[in-house]
Amino acid sequence: MSITSDEVNFLVYRYLQESGFTHSAFTFGIESHISQSNINGTLVPPAALISILQKGLQYVEAEISINEDGTVFDGRPIESLSLIDAVMPDVVQTRQQAFRDKLAQQHAACAVSASTSGNQSNAPKNGEATVNGEENGTHNMNNHSEAMEVDGDVEIPASKSTVLRGHESEVFICAWNPVSDLLASGSGDSTARIWNLNENNGSSSTQLVLRHCIREGGQDVPSNKDVTSLDWNSEGTLLATGSYDGFARIWTKDGNLASTLGQHKGPIFALKWNKKGNCILSAGVDKVANMAACDERACKCSSAPALDVDWQNNTTFASCSTDMCIHVCRLGSDLPLKTFQGHSNEVNAIKWDPSGTLLASCSDDMTLKIWSMKQSLCIHDLQAHSKEIYTIKWSPTGPGTNNPNSNMMLASASFDSTVRLWDVDRGVCIHTLTKHQEPVYSVAFSPDGKHLASGSFDKCVHIWNTTTGALVHSYRGTGGIFEVCWNSTGDKVGASASDGSVCVLDLRK
Repeated sequence: MSITSDEVNFLVYRYLQESGFTHSAFTFGIESHISQSNINGTLVPPAALISILQKGLQYVEAEISINEDGTVFDGRPIESLSLIDAVMPDVVQTRQQAFRDKLAQQHAACAVSASTSGNQSNAPKNGEATVNGEENGTHNMNNHSEAMEVDGDVEIPASKSTVLRGHESEVFICAWNPVSDLLASGSGDSTARIWNLNENNGSSSTQLVLRHCIREGGQDVPSNKDVTSLDWNSEGTLLATGSYDGFARIWTKDGNLASTLGQHKGPIFALKWNKKGNCILSAGVDKVANMAACDERACKCSSAPALDVDWQNNTTFASCSTDMCIHVCRLGSDLPLKTFQGHSNEVNAIKWDPSGTLLASCSDDMTLKIWSMKQSLCIHDLQAHSKEIYTIKWSPTGPGTNNPNSNMMLASASFDSTVRLWDVDRGVCIHTLTKHQEPVYSVAFSPDGKHLASGSFDKCVHIWNTTTGALVHSYRGTGGIFEVCWNSTGDKVGASASDGSVCVLDLRK
Protein backbone atom coordinates (compact mmCIF):
# COMPACT_ATOMS: atom_id res chain seq x y z
CA MET A 1 0.00 0.00 0.00
CA SER A 2 1.29 3.47 -0.83
CA ILE A 3 0.00 7.02 -0.59
CA THR A 4 0.66 9.74 -3.15
CA SER A 5 1.57 13.35 -2.44
CA ASP A 6 -1.77 14.39 -3.99
CA GLU A 7 -3.60 12.18 -1.50
CA VAL A 8 -1.60 13.59 1.43
CA ASN A 9 -2.38 17.12 0.23
CA PHE A 10 -6.10 16.30 0.01
CA LEU A 11 -6.12 14.84 3.55
CA VAL A 12 -4.43 17.97 4.92
CA TYR A 13 -6.80 20.19 2.92
CA ARG A 14 -9.84 18.33 4.28
CA TYR A 15 -8.45 18.45 7.84
CA LEU A 16 -8.02 22.24 7.60
CA GLN A 17 -11.59 22.58 6.34
CA GLU A 18 -13.03 20.38 9.10
CA SER A 19 -11.05 22.27 11.76
CA GLY A 20 -12.48 25.60 10.70
CA PHE A 21 -9.23 26.96 9.24
CA THR A 22 -11.08 28.29 6.19
CA HIS A 23 -8.45 30.75 5.00
CA SER A 24 -5.61 28.27 5.49
CA ALA A 25 -7.58 25.58 3.64
CA PHE A 26 -8.26 27.93 0.73
CA THR A 27 -4.62 29.00 0.45
CA PHE A 28 -3.31 25.46 0.80
CA GLY A 29 -5.82 24.21 -1.76
CA ILE A 30 -4.68 26.80 -4.31
CA GLU A 31 -0.96 26.19 -3.75
CA SER A 32 -1.26 22.38 -3.83
CA HIS A 33 -3.63 22.38 -6.88
CA ILE A 34 -6.32 20.36 -5.10
CA SER A 35 -8.82 21.20 -7.85
CA GLN A 36 -6.60 19.49 -10.40
CA SER A 37 -6.39 16.17 -8.53
CA ASN A 38 -8.69 13.31 -9.51
CA ILE A 39 -9.59 12.37 -5.91
CA ASN A 40 -13.29 11.83 -5.23
CA GLY A 41 -13.79 13.76 -2.00
CA THR A 42 -17.17 12.15 -1.32
CA LEU A 43 -15.37 8.84 -0.69
CA VAL A 44 -13.09 10.28 2.00
CA PRO A 45 -14.66 9.93 5.48
CA PRO A 46 -14.56 12.74 8.06
CA ALA A 47 -11.40 12.99 10.20
CA ALA A 48 -9.56 10.73 7.75
CA LEU A 49 -6.15 12.28 8.46
CA ILE A 50 -6.50 11.79 12.23
CA SER A 51 -7.68 8.22 11.70
CA ILE A 52 -4.71 7.35 9.48
CA LEU A 53 -2.22 8.95 11.89
CA GLN A 54 -3.73 7.06 14.83
CA LYS A 55 -3.48 3.77 12.97
CA GLY A 56 0.11 4.58 12.12
CA LEU A 57 0.90 5.15 15.78
CA GLN A 58 -0.72 1.85 16.69
CA TYR A 59 1.40 0.13 14.05
CA VAL A 60 4.60 1.67 15.45
CA GLU A 61 3.56 0.63 18.98
CA ALA A 62 3.07 -2.92 17.75
CA GLU A 63 6.37 -2.81 15.90
CA ILE A 64 8.21 -1.84 19.09
CA SER A 65 6.79 -4.85 20.93
CA ILE A 66 7.63 -7.47 18.28
CA ASN A 67 10.90 -9.36 17.93
CA GLU A 68 12.67 -9.72 14.60
CA ASP A 69 11.40 -13.30 14.34
CA GLY A 70 7.77 -12.15 14.74
CA THR A 71 7.37 -13.22 18.35
CA VAL A 72 6.11 -10.77 20.97
CA PHE A 73 8.45 -9.49 23.68
CA ASP A 74 7.71 -11.50 26.79
CA GLY A 75 5.90 -9.22 29.21
CA ARG A 76 6.83 -6.12 27.23
CA PRO A 77 4.21 -3.41 27.83
CA ILE A 78 3.24 -1.33 24.80
CA GLU A 79 3.76 2.30 25.71
CA SER A 80 1.38 4.90 24.37
CA LEU A 81 3.33 6.82 21.76
CA SER A 82 2.90 10.44 20.82
CA LEU A 83 3.27 11.37 17.17
CA ILE A 84 6.65 12.96 17.93
CA ASP A 85 7.80 9.73 19.63
CA ALA A 86 6.82 7.73 16.57
CA VAL A 87 8.77 9.84 14.08
CA MET A 88 11.87 10.20 16.22
CA PRO A 89 15.02 8.79 14.57
CA ASP A 90 15.39 5.08 15.29
CA VAL A 91 12.91 5.10 18.17
CA VAL A 92 11.83 1.54 17.37
CA GLN A 93 15.36 0.16 17.20
CA THR A 94 16.56 1.93 20.34
CA ARG A 95 13.63 0.76 22.46
CA GLN A 96 13.90 -2.79 21.17
CA GLN A 97 17.64 -2.82 21.81
CA ALA A 98 17.19 -1.32 25.27
CA PHE A 99 14.69 -4.05 26.11
CA ARG A 100 17.02 -6.79 24.82
CA ASP A 101 19.92 -5.36 26.82
CA LYS A 102 17.79 -5.28 29.96
CA LEU A 103 16.81 -8.92 29.44
CA ALA A 104 20.45 -9.83 28.89
CA GLN A 105 21.42 -8.04 32.11
CA GLN A 106 18.73 -9.87 34.04
CA HIS A 107 19.85 -13.23 32.62
CA ALA A 108 23.49 -12.42 33.40
CA ALA A 109 22.57 -11.39 36.94
CA CYS A 110 20.69 -14.64 37.45
CA ALA A 111 23.66 -16.61 36.16
CA VAL A 112 26.10 -14.76 38.42
CA SER A 113 23.77 -15.22 41.38
CA ALA A 114 23.55 -18.95 40.74
CA SER A 115 27.30 -19.38 40.32
CA THR A 116 28.19 -17.40 43.44
CA SER A 117 25.47 -18.65 45.76
CA GLY A 118 27.83 -21.29 47.10
CA ASN A 119 30.90 -19.10 47.01
CA GLN A 120 30.49 -15.93 49.02
CA SER A 121 34.12 -14.93 48.53
CA ASN A 122 33.20 -13.33 45.20
CA ALA A 123 30.75 -10.91 46.80
CA PRO A 124 31.99 -7.38 47.52
CA LYS A 125 33.52 -7.04 50.97
CA ASN A 126 32.37 -4.36 53.40
CA GLY A 127 33.38 -0.97 52.07
CA GLU A 128 33.82 -2.20 48.47
CA ALA A 129 31.40 -1.00 45.84
CA THR A 130 30.37 -2.16 42.40
CA VAL A 131 29.45 0.31 39.70
CA ASN A 132 26.98 -0.96 37.07
CA GLY A 133 27.99 -4.51 37.91
CA GLU A 134 31.73 -3.84 37.60
CA GLU A 135 34.07 -3.66 40.58
CA ASN A 136 36.62 -0.97 41.48
CA GLY A 137 34.50 1.79 39.95
CA THR A 138 35.27 0.93 36.32
CA HIS A 139 32.57 1.80 33.86
CA ASN A 140 31.97 0.59 30.33
CA MET A 141 31.51 3.83 28.39
CA ASN A 142 31.14 2.18 24.99
CA ASN A 143 27.73 0.58 25.44
CA HIS A 144 25.30 3.23 26.59
CA SER A 145 22.36 0.86 26.71
CA GLU A 146 24.06 -0.93 29.59
CA ALA A 147 23.37 1.90 32.03
CA MET A 148 19.60 1.88 31.99
CA GLU A 149 18.80 2.22 35.65
CA VAL A 150 19.67 5.43 37.47
CA ASP A 151 20.94 5.08 41.02
CA GLY A 152 18.34 6.06 43.58
CA ASP A 153 20.70 8.43 45.40
CA VAL A 154 20.97 10.76 42.40
CA GLU A 155 17.25 10.98 41.66
CA ILE A 156 15.82 14.42 42.29
CA PRO A 157 12.86 14.02 44.69
CA ALA A 158 9.44 15.37 43.81
CA SER A 159 9.82 17.99 46.53
CA LYS A 160 12.71 19.50 44.56
CA SER A 161 10.91 19.65 41.22
CA THR A 162 8.16 22.02 40.11
CA VAL A 163 6.06 21.15 37.06
CA LEU A 164 4.62 24.20 35.32
CA ARG A 165 1.51 23.56 33.23
CA GLY A 166 -0.39 25.89 30.96
CA HIS A 167 0.96 25.30 27.46
CA GLU A 168 -1.41 23.36 25.22
CA SER A 169 1.21 21.86 22.92
CA GLU A 170 4.90 20.91 22.79
CA VAL A 171 7.28 23.32 24.51
CA PHE A 172 10.24 23.58 22.17
CA ILE A 173 12.44 26.01 24.04
CA CYS A 174 13.04 27.68 27.39
CA ALA A 175 15.46 30.31 28.70
CA TRP A 176 16.11 31.97 32.06
CA ASN A 177 16.20 35.73 32.44
CA PRO A 178 19.90 36.60 33.03
CA VAL A 179 19.26 38.72 36.15
CA SER A 180 16.24 37.15 37.88
CA ASP A 181 14.40 33.85 38.16
CA LEU A 182 11.98 34.47 35.30
CA LEU A 183 11.78 31.46 32.97
CA ALA A 184 10.55 32.00 29.42
CA SER A 185 9.15 29.14 27.33
CA GLY A 186 7.99 28.86 23.71
CA SER A 187 5.42 26.36 22.43
CA GLY A 188 3.55 24.95 19.48
CA ASP A 189 0.38 26.54 20.92
CA SER A 190 1.51 29.90 19.39
CA THR A 191 2.35 31.37 22.79
CA ALA A 192 5.42 32.12 24.81
CA ARG A 193 5.10 32.26 28.58
CA ILE A 194 7.09 33.92 31.34
CA TRP A 195 7.05 32.02 34.64
CA ASN A 196 7.97 33.90 37.81
CA LEU A 197 10.01 31.64 40.10
CA ASN A 198 11.57 34.33 42.28
CA GLU A 199 11.54 33.56 46.01
CA ASN A 200 9.55 36.72 46.78
CA ASN A 201 6.80 35.48 44.51
CA GLY A 202 5.46 33.12 47.15
CA SER A 203 5.13 29.36 46.92
CA SER A 204 3.36 29.27 43.57
CA SER A 205 4.72 30.44 40.23
CA THR A 206 2.71 32.86 38.14
CA GLN A 207 2.69 32.87 34.35
CA LEU A 208 2.38 35.63 31.79
CA VAL A 209 0.93 34.46 28.46
CA LEU A 210 2.50 36.06 25.39
CA ARG A 211 0.03 35.37 22.59
CA HIS A 212 1.48 35.50 19.08
CA CYS A 213 -1.14 37.05 16.80
CA ILE A 214 -1.26 38.29 13.23
CA ARG A 215 -3.37 41.06 11.74
CA GLU A 216 -6.22 39.64 9.67
CA GLY A 217 -9.37 41.42 8.57
CA GLY A 218 -8.56 44.43 10.72
CA GLN A 219 -8.23 42.44 13.95
CA ASP A 220 -5.61 40.37 15.80
CA VAL A 221 -6.09 36.61 15.49
CA PRO A 222 -3.88 33.78 16.82
CA SER A 223 -1.13 32.95 14.34
CA ASN A 224 -1.55 29.19 15.00
CA LYS A 225 2.20 28.87 14.42
CA ASP A 226 4.91 27.41 16.65
CA VAL A 227 7.09 29.67 18.78
CA THR A 228 10.46 28.11 18.05
CA SER A 229 13.10 30.48 19.41
CA LEU A 230 13.52 33.02 22.19
CA ASP A 231 16.33 35.03 23.73
CA TRP A 232 16.60 37.54 26.60
CA ASN A 233 18.72 40.65 26.18
CA SER A 234 21.75 40.89 28.49
CA GLU A 235 19.97 43.25 30.91
CA GLY A 236 16.97 40.94 31.26
CA THR A 237 14.53 43.71 30.33
CA LEU A 238 13.40 42.43 26.92
CA LEU A 239 12.54 39.02 25.49
CA ALA A 240 12.74 38.36 21.74
CA THR A 241 10.74 35.49 20.23
CA GLY A 242 10.80 33.93 16.79
CA SER A 243 7.85 32.09 15.26
CA TYR A 244 6.94 29.90 12.34
CA ASP A 245 4.69 32.75 11.21
CA GLY A 246 7.85 34.55 10.06
CA PHE A 247 7.71 37.40 12.59
CA ALA A 248 10.20 38.26 15.32
CA ARG A 249 8.64 39.99 18.32
CA ILE A 250 10.07 41.90 21.28
CA TRP A 251 8.31 41.74 24.66
CA THR A 252 8.93 43.44 27.97
CA LYS A 253 9.62 41.23 30.98
CA ASP A 254 6.10 42.13 32.12
CA GLY A 255 4.69 40.33 29.06
CA ASN A 256 3.76 43.36 26.96
CA LEU A 257 4.43 43.36 23.22
CA ALA A 258 6.94 46.13 22.54
CA SER A 259 7.41 45.67 18.78
CA THR A 260 6.92 43.28 15.88
CA LEU A 261 9.86 43.06 13.48
CA GLY A 262 9.94 42.58 9.71
CA GLN A 263 8.57 39.34 8.41
CA HIS A 264 10.54 36.47 6.97
CA LYS A 265 8.92 34.61 4.10
CA GLY A 266 8.82 31.46 6.20
CA PRO A 267 9.68 30.00 9.62
CA ILE A 268 12.28 31.57 11.92
CA PHE A 269 14.61 28.86 13.25
CA ALA A 270 16.90 30.87 15.55
CA LEU A 271 17.09 34.33 17.05
CA LYS A 272 19.85 36.08 19.08
CA TRP A 273 20.47 39.47 20.72
CA ASN A 274 23.97 40.89 20.54
CA LYS A 275 25.63 41.62 23.87
CA LYS A 276 25.06 45.37 23.55
CA GLY A 277 21.32 44.72 23.16
CA ASN A 278 20.84 47.01 20.18
CA CYS A 279 20.50 44.39 17.47
CA ILE A 280 18.80 41.03 16.88
CA LEU A 281 19.79 38.36 14.40
CA SER A 282 17.15 36.01 13.06
CA ALA A 283 17.77 32.93 10.97
CA GLY A 284 14.92 31.80 8.74
CA VAL A 285 14.01 29.55 5.90
CA ASP A 286 14.59 32.46 3.50
CA LYS A 287 17.53 34.45 4.89
CA VAL A 288 19.47 35.83 7.82
CA ALA A 289 18.15 39.22 8.96
CA ASN A 290 19.51 41.81 11.35
CA MET A 291 16.84 43.90 13.05
CA ALA A 292 15.90 46.24 15.88
CA ALA A 293 18.08 49.32 16.42
CA CYS A 294 20.17 48.34 13.41
CA ASP A 295 18.86 49.14 9.97
CA GLU A 296 16.45 46.33 9.25
CA ARG A 297 17.87 44.37 6.36
CA ALA A 298 18.59 40.90 5.05
CA CYS A 299 22.15 39.62 4.97
CA LYS A 300 22.62 37.82 1.67
CA CYS A 301 25.38 35.53 2.89
CA SER A 302 23.62 32.38 1.78
CA SER A 303 20.84 31.40 -0.60
CA ALA A 304 19.92 28.34 1.48
CA PRO A 305 17.73 28.25 4.62
CA ALA A 306 19.67 29.40 7.70
CA LEU A 307 19.42 27.04 10.67
CA ASP A 308 21.41 28.91 13.33
CA VAL A 309 23.18 32.21 14.01
CA ASP A 310 25.60 33.38 16.69
CA TRP A 311 27.33 36.69 17.44
CA GLN A 312 31.11 36.86 17.57
CA ASN A 313 30.89 40.41 18.90
CA ASN A 314 28.40 43.28 18.63
CA THR A 315 28.89 43.68 14.87
CA THR A 316 30.15 40.35 13.51
CA PHE A 317 28.23 37.08 13.42
CA ALA A 318 28.20 33.61 11.89
CA SER A 319 25.34 31.73 10.26
CA CYS A 320 25.01 28.13 9.14
CA SER A 321 22.59 26.57 6.73
CA THR A 322 21.37 23.56 4.85
CA ASP A 323 23.97 24.23 2.11
CA MET A 324 26.64 22.78 4.45
CA CYS A 325 28.45 26.15 4.61
CA ILE A 326 29.19 28.52 7.49
CA HIS A 327 29.38 32.24 6.72
CA VAL A 328 30.94 34.91 8.92
CA CYS A 329 29.45 38.34 8.19
CA ARG A 330 29.65 41.91 9.45
CA LEU A 331 26.69 44.23 9.85
CA GLY A 332 26.26 46.50 6.87
CA SER A 333 28.03 44.15 4.46
CA ASP A 334 26.28 41.84 2.02
CA LEU A 335 29.36 39.71 1.36
CA PRO A 336 30.74 37.34 4.01
CA LEU A 337 34.10 38.05 5.61
CA LYS A 338 34.82 34.34 5.51
CA THR A 339 33.11 31.14 4.45
CA PHE A 340 33.98 27.82 6.09
CA GLN A 341 33.41 24.65 4.05
CA GLY A 342 34.06 21.11 5.20
CA HIS A 343 30.83 19.57 6.48
CA SER A 344 29.23 16.99 4.19
CA ASN A 345 25.66 17.47 5.44
CA GLU A 346 23.40 20.14 6.98
CA VAL A 347 25.04 22.23 9.72
CA ASN A 348 22.64 22.22 12.68
CA ALA A 349 24.27 24.61 15.14
CA ILE A 350 27.19 27.01 15.50
CA LYS A 351 28.63 28.59 18.65
CA TRP A 352 31.48 31.05 19.21
CA ASP A 353 33.63 30.33 22.26
CA PRO A 354 33.35 32.91 25.11
CA SER A 355 36.30 34.92 23.78
CA GLY A 356 35.01 34.97 20.20
CA THR A 357 38.22 33.34 18.96
CA LEU A 358 37.01 29.91 17.91
CA LEU A 359 33.78 28.83 16.21
CA ALA A 360 32.35 25.35 16.79
CA SER A 361 29.87 23.71 14.41
CA CYS A 362 27.95 20.44 14.43
CA SER A 363 26.23 18.62 11.61
CA ASP A 364 24.11 15.76 10.39
CA ASP A 365 27.41 14.37 9.04
CA MET A 366 28.05 13.19 12.65
CA THR A 367 31.07 15.47 13.14
CA LEU A 368 31.74 18.63 15.03
CA LYS A 369 34.41 21.00 13.80
CA ILE A 370 36.42 23.87 15.30
CA TRP A 371 37.22 26.86 13.08
CA SER A 372 39.43 29.96 13.35
CA MET A 373 39.26 33.18 11.35
CA LYS A 374 43.02 32.79 10.81
CA GLN A 375 42.63 29.85 8.44
CA SER A 376 40.13 28.30 6.04
CA LEU A 377 40.45 24.65 7.08
CA CYS A 378 39.08 23.54 10.44
CA ILE A 379 41.47 23.32 13.38
CA HIS A 380 39.84 20.13 14.67
CA ASP A 381 37.56 17.63 12.96
CA LEU A 382 36.07 15.74 15.91
CA GLN A 383 34.59 12.37 14.96
CA ALA A 384 33.19 10.03 17.60
CA HIS A 385 29.39 10.25 17.49
CA SER A 386 27.63 7.54 15.49
CA LYS A 387 24.59 9.65 14.53
CA GLU A 388 23.62 13.26 13.84
CA ILE A 389 24.82 15.92 16.30
CA TYR A 390 21.95 18.21 17.18
CA THR A 391 23.58 20.92 19.29
CA ILE A 392 26.77 22.05 21.00
CA LYS A 393 27.68 24.33 23.92
CA TRP A 394 30.96 25.87 25.17
CA SER A 395 31.82 25.83 28.86
CA PRO A 396 32.08 29.23 30.55
CA THR A 397 35.59 30.53 31.21
CA GLY A 398 37.23 33.11 33.43
CA PRO A 399 37.31 33.87 37.19
CA GLY A 400 34.85 31.92 39.31
CA THR A 401 34.38 29.16 36.75
CA ASN A 402 35.74 25.67 36.43
CA ASN A 403 38.09 26.98 33.72
CA PRO A 404 39.84 30.04 35.22
CA ASN A 405 42.71 29.72 32.73
CA SER A 406 40.41 29.52 29.70
CA ASN A 407 40.96 25.78 29.34
CA MET A 408 37.98 25.39 27.04
CA MET A 409 35.57 22.48 27.00
CA LEU A 410 32.84 21.77 24.47
CA ALA A 411 29.74 19.60 24.95
CA SER A 412 27.91 17.89 22.08
CA ALA A 413 24.46 16.26 22.08
CA SER A 414 23.63 13.59 19.53
CA PHE A 415 20.85 11.41 18.18
CA ASP A 416 23.08 8.44 19.18
CA SER A 417 21.78 9.02 22.75
CA THR A 418 25.15 10.17 24.08
CA VAL A 419 26.65 13.43 25.24
CA ARG A 420 30.37 14.00 24.75
CA LEU A 421 32.69 16.43 26.50
CA TRP A 422 35.69 17.57 24.47
CA ASP A 423 39.03 19.13 25.40
CA VAL A 424 39.24 21.62 22.55
CA ASP A 425 42.91 22.48 23.04
CA ARG A 426 43.92 18.86 22.49
CA GLY A 427 41.01 17.97 20.20
CA VAL A 428 40.08 14.86 22.19
CA CYS A 429 36.94 13.50 23.84
CA ILE A 430 37.45 13.41 27.60
CA HIS A 431 34.07 12.02 28.71
CA THR A 432 31.26 10.09 27.02
CA LEU A 433 28.05 10.46 29.02
CA THR A 434 25.85 7.45 28.38
CA LYS A 435 22.80 7.24 30.63
CA HIS A 436 20.27 8.51 28.08
CA GLN A 437 18.30 6.00 26.05
CA GLU A 438 17.03 8.14 23.18
CA PRO A 439 18.24 11.17 21.16
CA VAL A 440 19.68 14.03 23.21
CA TYR A 441 18.32 17.39 22.11
CA SER A 442 19.91 19.82 24.54
CA VAL A 443 22.95 20.40 26.77
CA ALA A 444 23.79 23.36 29.00
CA PHE A 445 26.73 24.17 31.30
CA SER A 446 26.14 25.60 34.75
CA PRO A 447 27.41 29.20 35.14
CA ASP A 448 30.54 27.97 36.96
CA GLY A 449 31.15 25.23 34.39
CA LYS A 450 31.31 22.51 37.04
CA HIS A 451 28.13 20.77 35.91
CA LEU A 452 26.39 19.97 32.64
CA ALA A 453 22.66 19.40 32.19
CA SER A 454 21.38 17.23 29.34
CA GLY A 455 17.84 16.60 28.13
CA SER A 456 16.69 13.70 25.99
CA PHE A 457 13.57 12.32 24.41
CA ASP A 458 13.76 9.51 26.97
CA LYS A 459 12.04 12.11 29.23
CA CYS A 460 15.10 12.43 31.47
CA VAL A 461 17.17 15.40 32.57
CA HIS A 462 20.61 14.38 33.80
CA ILE A 463 23.12 16.59 35.64
CA TRP A 464 26.79 15.60 35.26
CA ASN A 465 30.06 16.52 36.95
CA THR A 466 32.17 17.94 34.11
CA THR A 467 35.47 17.04 35.79
CA THR A 468 34.75 13.37 36.47
CA GLY A 469 31.90 12.68 34.04
CA ALA A 470 29.86 11.25 36.93
CA LEU A 471 26.06 11.51 37.03
CA VAL A 472 25.14 13.57 40.10
CA HIS A 473 21.42 14.31 39.63
CA SER A 474 18.66 12.79 37.55
CA TYR A 475 15.02 13.63 36.90
CA ARG A 476 12.42 11.79 34.83
CA GLY A 477 9.64 13.99 33.48
CA THR A 478 6.41 13.25 31.67
CA GLY A 479 7.46 14.16 28.12
CA GLY A 480 10.48 14.11 25.85
CA ILE A 481 12.89 16.93 26.73
CA PHE A 482 13.54 19.53 24.03
CA GLU A 483 15.59 22.08 25.99
CA VAL A 484 17.46 22.47 29.28
CA CYS A 485 18.84 25.71 30.77
CA TRP A 486 20.44 27.01 34.01
CA ASN A 487 19.43 30.13 35.92
CA SER A 488 22.05 32.82 36.51
CA THR A 489 22.95 31.63 40.02
CA GLY A 490 23.33 28.00 38.97
CA ASP A 491 20.92 26.50 41.48
CA LYS A 492 17.94 25.82 39.20
CA VAL A 493 17.57 23.97 35.90
CA GLY A 494 14.60 24.52 33.62
CA ALA A 495 13.45 21.95 31.06
CA SER A 496 10.75 22.07 28.39
CA ALA A 497 8.96 18.96 27.15
CA SER A 498 6.93 17.48 24.32
CA ASP A 499 3.81 16.99 26.49
CA GLY A 500 3.44 20.74 27.09
CA SER A 501 5.04 20.74 30.53
CA VAL A 502 7.91 22.88 31.81
CA CYS A 503 9.77 21.62 34.85
CA VAL A 504 12.10 23.46 37.22
CA LEU A 505 14.62 21.48 39.25
CA ASP A 506 15.86 23.05 42.49
CA LEU A 507 19.45 21.85 43.05
CA ARG A 508 20.00 23.66 46.34
CA LYS A 509 20.87 21.30 49.18
